[in-house]
Amino acid sequence: MLSKGEVLQLLEMVKNEHLDVRTVTLGINLFDCISHSVEQFINKVTNKIKVLADNFVETCNRVGEKYGIEVVNKRIAVSPIAVCGGCFNRDELVDVACALDLIAQEVGVDFIGGFSALVEKGMTKGDLELIHAIPLALANTNRVCASINVASSKAGINMDAVLLLGEKIKEAAQLSADNGGISCAKLCVFANIPQDVPFMAGAYLGVGEPDAVINVGVSGPGVVKKAIDRAIGNNPRLTLGEVSEIIKRTAYKVTRVGEIIAREVANELGVSFGIVDLSLAPTPNVGDSVGEIFQSLGLKSIGVPGSTAALALLNDAVKKGGSFASSHVGGLSGAFIPVSEDLNIANAVANNFLTLEKLEAMTSVCSVGLDMIAIPGDVPAETISAIIADEMAIGVINKKTTAVRIIPVPGKKAGEKVYFGGLLGETTICEVPHMGCSGGFVKKGGRIPAPVQSLVN
Repeated sequence: MLSKGEVLQLLEMVKNEHLDVRTVTLGINLFDCISHSVEQFINKVTNKIKVLADNFVETCNRVGEKYGIEVVNKRIAVSPIAVCGGCFNRDELVDVACALDLIAQEVGVDFIGGFSALVEKGMTKGDLELIHAIPLALANTNRVCASINVASSKAGINMDAVLLLGEKIKEAAQLSADNGGISCAKLCVFANIPQDVPFMAGAYLGVGEPDAVINVGVSGPGVVKKAIDRAIGNNPRLTLGEVSEIIKRTAYKVTRVGEIIAREVANELGVSFGIVDLSLAPTPNVGDSVGEIFQSLGLKSIGVPGSTAALALLNDAVKKGGSFASSHVGGLSGAFIPVSEDLNIANAVANNFLTLEKLEAMTSVCSVGLDMIAIPGDVPAETISAIIADEMAIGVINKKTTAVRIIPVPGKKAGEKVYFGGLLGETTICEVPHMGCSGGFVKKGGRIPAPVQSLVN
């Protein structure tokens, strides 16, 4: 139970500190929709989603209003389409993506995830067809998101898939060149992808999940920053250990809010409650930034020496506080550092405090990886593949989830600006050193073996 003082703190969080439920995501299993006919498959998928999601957005809004906590995004995640539609060719899979886009629009959700494949150990014909379909599928839709798992700590890194995805990212950027390559913002390449991610673009419903389930993603970087500022203002001599304790207590409160809302939405819809993802997910709004937390901790900017240690402290404290608040913590959980989606982080890139190399170093301790990073449009596909491979290696060796959401902006060079709009924000194009030096390595293909730590049975 919360004390009266804690209730008042929560009211202040809602009023002035950007506390919200960042996403409630309805996971829907599509395995019972499988058909040899793409038309029948689309009809079955359409009917099932409409039945389960007909009142989803309305329910989220009503529950949010009841508690005075906004549910910012309402989303759907489906079973991996490469599995459900494994018999379809790439053109048919583009048709499936367009149908999913139409369904998402009709039920009123922001995004629908699950145009996905799991290829960490090899690619089936269906996997290959889906990967080849990604550029056109993302260019022809507004709400469909794709994710490909190319690596795991058990299987190693599928370098054939990594090489192919470098090419597909370039194609997707070219097909959306008029909008800064924005299609790439709807594609995540993963190592160790969780089966219950509620956040886009990585959300899909895993094989071991219920037929329908509610997963919630809570946020609150502004709340964490204000809590740190208040505590240090009252006692400037606080140690980092004491600051960690403050972050833990704050994460606990934020997580409890998210679970209360998610459980009520699940009960009203008559589906299972899944997990709370306690990631600190920023927006481009002032005061809702993960980057600003680094300044509250005493750093001039995110990216300067000490940033990796500060991120490790933040990530650990958020997870500890959240795990005490809920027995069902999952998804990614921790701190996101998406460059264009966080105004403070985008400014750090523009002011040369934060580089691609430093971002990669920080991903060894953050929740996701290289997220929403804009690079010059002339970066070769092989170099993009090499960047992905580096990030996958961090995830595989450290037994953690890492991902890459990178955008080669057609016609733009390092130092120029790109504006994506809305939640995706804007950023300065990052320089990519030694752009032509990786082709010989990534073109060798094959599979980088799993580390010895994988032998745990």
